[in-house]
Amino acid sequence: MDFNDYQREARKTAIYPTDMKVIYPAIGLSGETGEVAEKVKKCIRDNGGVFDEERRAAVAKELGDVLWYLSAIASDLGYTLDDIARMNIEKLRSRASRAQLHGEGDNR
Repeated sequence: MDFNDYQREARKTAIYPTDMKVIYPAIGLSGETGEVAEKVKKCIRDNGGVFDEERRAAVAKELGDVLWYLSAIASDLGYTLDDIARMNIEKLRSRASRAQLHGEGDNR
């Protein structure tokens, strides 16, 4: 499955108020990234930071939820996930070519 296939399928399950486009999935994205962090934190606390198969699968499930919300935001803004991925790689390549991968700021 590629990004655009995923986005088309995920969009079929997007049930939230149309007047809350971008806002609703952005709030959901925040919650799901917190759940990823919680799974990682508990792995450190309870398993010495070792990601066994069960813990890896639990994080992967949460990452799927992160992807769903990311996809929803992109759709609401009129972008495909391929667009987002391409723009990000172009930004990173530009930073790398200018030796600007380190540092701070969006426009370095």
